[in-house]
Amino acid sequence: MTKSIAYIKRAALTVCAAVAILGPSGTAPAYSLDMTEIDKLRTERKRANKSGKLPLPGTPDLNRLDERLSEAKITPDTPLFFRFFKAESEMEIWAGDENGNYSLFATYPICYWSGKLGPKLKEGDKQAPEGFYTINLEQSYHKGPRWPRSLNLGYPNPFDKINLRSGSYILIHGGCSSVGCFAMTNASSKEIHKLATQALEGGQSHIPVHVFPFRMTEENFAKYDAPKWQGFWRNLKEGYDLFERTKRPPRVSVCGLRYTVSASDRLEGVNPGPLQVCPETEQVIADLSHINKRVAEQPQVKPQTTEIKTASISGPAAYFTGPTASRVIANRLGDNFELQLAPQTSREGISPLLSKPLQCSLALPSCRKYADLREQIAHKTALKLEEPKREKARAPKKKKSATKKKKRSSKSSRRTSSVVGETRHASSGEHRRWNEVQSVSFNN
Repeated sequence: MTKSIAYIKRAALTVCAAVAILGPSGTAPAYSLDMTEIDKLRTERKRANKSGKLPLPGTPDLNRLDERLSEAKITPDTPLFFRFFKAESEMEIWAGDENGNYSLFATYPICYWSGKLGPKLKEGDKQAPEGFYTINLEQSYHKGPRWPRSLNLGYPNPFDKINLRSGSYILIHGGCSSVGCFAMTNASSKEIHKLATQALEGGQSHIPVHVFPFRMTEENFAKYDAPKWQGFWRNLKEGYDLFERTKRPPRVSVCGLRYTVSASDRLEGVNPGPLQVCPETEQVIADLSHINKRVAEQPQVKPQTTEIKTASISGPAAYFTGPTASRVIANRLGDNFELQLAPQTSREGISPLLSKPLQCSLALPSCRKYADLREQIAHKTALKLEEPKREKARAPKKKKSATKKKKRSSKSSRRTSSVVGETRHASSGEHRRWNEVQSVSFNN
């Protein structure tokens, strides 16, 4: 079976996704990170906000916004660029000029962000994300009951989706309290929202937002040593370094499982665009979206009570010769609660996405629905791949040649003629004997 280049790229991409996300053994390596200083700073700011000791140290003069804008020569159509640094708990707003070059306008202390250093991985992990995002006009007003005047970061972006990360409504809002968002003081949040909406309504289509774990210096890489995220952080550092050199938000695209950054020109600096996505990556994201939509449409599965089914993968035959026979283990919500088993090999023509280890526990109804649907899709795909062989088996046997058929017909005709001749000969003999009998009887 001849494979197209696009198919091979997509297959390679999904294989890399499984390796990159799960690691060689299918589990993420453990790591420890000293969060003492960061937690202390976050606690101090949260207490200060609660007790009314505002503004926080380092906050710009919020009462002089118009004067500050005039001094910086910022008009309603001036493009903006946001940067966040989690370890330092700081947010920067940069303003561009007519040549697409940016200068720092203001630095705001982040009152509170939740989680640890490292990206957000799934819904409900209470982790603030890291990566490259953009905010458009639609994202400048939240439709939820809280924080209507907040900025939606746009998580998950294409990079998060291709890496199977989940979550929603990651906001820049006030209140100094968060379970995944970036919470400012109310006054700072009001000013940031005003600046963002002014730029978007003034013609800027997308405000780039770069979220880093810390200021990306080698000293900080040594200080915040987390082997689990070193590769991801180095990828983010490419965008950080390019902006530091050019003072223009870089052009960011998602290709495969990583970000690709390149220098932007003057026009892109004046009006930055959204994140770009390579065609193969875009197709895989579309496939994932289709599967997730189908999962959401499945009926609710009754929860199990005594035992928890883990990933029911016992080898390639489990997926490719029929519905999977689940491997069930007794599990009392102990250390193996998240354990998922992976197939040893993959069959040609079946996407590795359908046989990679699950990123959820099958103790959850939604995860079981996802696993069941994935097995059905893999089985149907296998049936399609086997269809040519089945068609060949069902095909009628090859007809014999016309010459052989003619010879067989001639032999049959000769046999029939012989039998008829013998029958006629026997009949004529019986007729003579009957005549003789009649003659004798008459004479007597």
